[in-house]
Amino acid sequence: MNTLYFLVALTPVLLVLFFLVILRLPATTAMPLSWLIHALLAIFVWRMPLVQVTAASLEGIIIAGSVLWIIFGAIFLLNILKTSGAILSIRTGFNQITADRRVQAVLIAYLFGSFLEGASGFGTPAAICAPFLVALGFPPLAAVVLSLVSNSIAVSYGSAGTTFLVGLTQGLQQGVSAAPQVSLFLGQTSLNDFVRTAAAQTALLNLVPGIILPLVLSVMLTRFWGMNKSWREGLAIWKFALLSGFIFAGSSALIAGLLGPDFPSLLGSMVALMVMIPIARKGWLLPKKPWGFETDHINNLDLTSENLMPLSRAITPYILATIILLLTRLRFLPFKEWLNLVQVGWDQILGTGISTSFAPIYSPGAIFTLAGLVSFYILKVNGNKMKTVLSNSAGNLFSSTIALGAAVPLVRIFINSGVNQIGLESMPIELAASMALTLGSSWPLIAPFVGAMGAFISGSATFSNLMFSLFQFGVAVENNLPPATIMALQSAGAALGNMICVVNVVAASSVVGLVGKEGKIIRFTLLPSLMMCLIAAIVAIILYI
Repeated sequence: MNTLYFLVALTPVLLVLFFLVILRLPATTAMPLSWLIHALLAIFVWRMPLVQVTAASLEGIIIAGSVLWIIFGAIFLLNILKTSGAILSIRTGFNQITADRRVQAVLIAYLFGSFLEGASGFGTPAAICAPFLVALGFPPLAAVVLSLVSNSIAVSYGSAGTTFLVGLTQGLQQGVSAAPQVSLFLGQTSLNDFVRTAAAQTALLNLVPGIILPLVLSVMLTRFWGMNKSWREGLAIWKFALLSGFIFAGSSALIAGLLGPDFPSLLGSMVALMVMIPIARKGWLLPKKPWGFETDHINNLDLTSENLMPLSRAITPYILATIILLLTRLRFLPFKEWLNLVQVGWDQILGTGISTSFAPIYSPGAIFTLAGLVSFYILKVNGNKMKTVLSNSAGNLFSSTIALGAAVPLVRIFINSGVNQIGLESMPIELAASMALTLGSSWPLIAPFVGAMGAFISGSATFSNLMFSLFQFGVAVENNLPPATIMALQSAGAALGNMICVVNVVAASSVVGLVGKEGKIIRFTLLPSLMMCLIAAIVAIILYI
């Protein structure tokens, strides 16, 4: 691949960074421009047939529709809380556990978000946790950034292990069997056993990032949104933060080693929540003086004048949504199969090999909406307010529709670019192959960044694993590196790339009314993502290489 083709393959990354991060254009402008430029380059330079580019774009629009359905449900829940006055009760209730905003961020964004990731995945944690933090009085930008940074380590085992059981497993297959180069290397070892080994190693690579990430959240919160812009105030809860990370990451590693990739995030976060909430309530391992925002004293004055509903009723929408998510994601229950019977999509779009579909009633969007409709009655919202909530929630989707309606088609052109007249593989594979050829035995330092790039562009750690697993396996064998470790680095990097994933950023910002701030959000999340990828690579080299 020559320099021109390399630059064309890199355009999705370059265009998004240029328009969103450097020029600071809103996603409603940046993403349509990026899609148009990339589509033209794909047709006239990469020599993709027009029908392939069109089909990939249509596929992207359908996938964007599935994401918008999730966004609608999340906005709907938040608007119910606002309209019913439940937000004030939730804020008061959490203050009774702890008034310290640093601790609230760790408990909600990191631990509760990890629980949601383990149960559902696919953008659900940020869509719930960001508005939840806003309901507690966090600035919207802080809520989104903290939720996105938190939605990373747990993604390795998101949606009850889908990232491994679907992403990595199918990524190493051709048809229904392991790819020839994988079979040749594995010999008598089954692909499932190999994936379990990679899953266990991923948990160990996640240990250091997982332990320090709660402290990173605390430091970011006090430095960027505190009155004193202080790093030290964030470090002051280091005992509580590191213990939270240790219990979650350590439990996840133990569960991954014993039980496989299905439940490390789900069960590890549950264990951590059960331990850390009582510690927070008692004030153990915490400074005597809680840390808060400059406006907190105003909010507290407002709260005392309200006739608040009980907290147990106020948080009903989120409890109900969480329970339904959990019940419908567990593989040993029949609900997942039933809800997936209804599929919306398009097979062999425009006669190409591109197909896509999604299950609208299995989607978190349907679950959020159902929980919201039930909560209308539990929270005693009258008919006129119900109509207002529904119309406002739908109206809030306009900007997100434009942004996602261009962002996802851009990604699908990139991924489906293997059909071309210049004899090259798809753009992501050619990009990774060029880097591997140049870097060779240094690949363990690069592997997690390839995984993160896949998530950044594709919108999902599962898609990243599907795209790059076979390629990463081949690079490992060619350079005499342990394939299971390289697979672990791919999976860990793909999870950490969720911090900067464009689709997640647009979705989370839309829920809390920050459309147009996507570039600013990525500028906050980019450094933590890159830093954690580097840490995972160093841990892998020390332990396995």
